[in-house]
Amino acid sequence: MSRTAGGEVCVDIDGWSLTLTLDADGLAGCLTCRSAAGGLASVADWPRYGTGPTDFLSLWERQRLEGLLTAR
Repeated sequence: MSRTAGGEVCVDIDGWSLTLTLDADGLAGCLTCRSAAGGLASVADWPRYGTGPTDFLSLWERQRLEGLLTAR
């Protein structure tokens, strides 16, 4: 996991690479996602509100992820 100055967090896990954005309220969204198979998607691929990868997290999953990202 690495952080950029713009509030982005780059996470690599199980072959997947995610670039997540954080704001004052917590997890704001996912900018890019690369699957273990090499597929790449970005915000251009989920333009409608509520269709980004982080929008499909349960409340528990979201809170757990936010806790892990802000603890570092």
